Amino acid sequence: MKGWNSGRIAAAMVLGLVAAALSAPAAAERTEPAPKGLDGVGLTDRRDHQVPLDLAFTDESGKPVQLRDFFRPGRPVILTLNYYRCPMLCTLVLNGLVNSLKSLSLQPGRDFEIVTVSIDPLETPALAREKKQSYLEDLGKPGVGDGWRFLTGREEAIKPLAAAVGFGYRYVEEDKQYAHPAAIFVITPDGKVSRTLAGVEFEPKTLRLSLVEASRGGIGTPMDQFVLFCFHYDASAGRYAPVAMRLMQVGGALTAAILAIALSFLWVREKRRRPTS
Repeated sequence: MKGWNSGRIAAAMVLGLVAAALSAPAAAERTEPAPKGLDGVGLTDRRDHQVPLDLAFTDESGKPVQLRDFFRPGRPVILTLNYYRCPMLCTLVLNGLVNSLKSLSLQPGRDFEIVTVSIDPLETPALAREKKQSYLEDLGKPGVGDGWRFLTGREEAIKPLAAAVGFGYRYVEEDKQYAHPAAIFVITPDGKVSRTLAGVEFEPKTLRLSLVEASRGGIGTPMDQFVLFCFHYDASAGRYAPVAMRLMQVGGALTAAILAIALSFLWVREKRRRPTS
C-alpha cells in the first residue's frame, strides 16, 4: 500500500487485533489496564443514548449534510465509524458488514440506511467516493447507492458522534494511524442507539433482528416480531438468545389453544352423534 512501509503495516495489524479484542462484548467491563497506546480505545454501552443529529459533515459528492438528513420515519440506520486509509481493521469491519448485507432481504435505502463516517478529519470526499464505489460494487445490489453514504468531517463533529455511540479511539502519533475498536451501531429512526454489534463479522440473522427491533415496527414481518418476543439480545454472546419465561408463555398459550380446539372438536362430534328428538 502506497505510503505504508512493512513496519507500519505490521504495527497496524497488532493495534487492530488488540483493538478488536477490546471491542467485545460492548457491555462488558474491562478490568485489566489497556496496553500502552490504547488508553481510551474501546466500546462503551450507550443504548438509548441520543445521537446529536445536527452534526455537520460532507458527503462523498462534496455536499454539506447533517446527520438528520439520513434519518427517516420507520427506517433504522446502521452507523459505522472508520477511516478510509485504515490498513486493516476498518476493511475487515466493512467487509463483514457487506457479507452480512448480501444475505439480507432487507434493502439499504428502502428498509434502512447506512452511514459510514471517517474518524480522520484530514480525509476528503474524493476518498470517501472511492470507498463507496468499491463497497457498492462488492455488495452487488443495484439501486442502493443512496442508501449507503460515506461522510467526512471536522474533528468537532466526529468526536461528539463517537462519544454519543460509545466509540473510543485515538490517534497514535508514532504509527501515524488511528487505534479504534471494531463495531457497527444500529440507530433508531429518531436517532437513539439501539444496538452495538462488536467484531468484524455480523451474523445476518442478528443484524436483521437488530434492524427490526430498532425500527420499532417500521420494517420486518410478523414472524420477526414473534421471534423478538421470544428472544433477547445477549451482549456476551453477540446474538439473540431465547427467553425461557417468554417461551413458556408461548408454549402454554399454544397448549391451551390446541386443547380448546380438541375439546371443541369432541363436543361437535358428540353433538352430531346424539339422536334428534
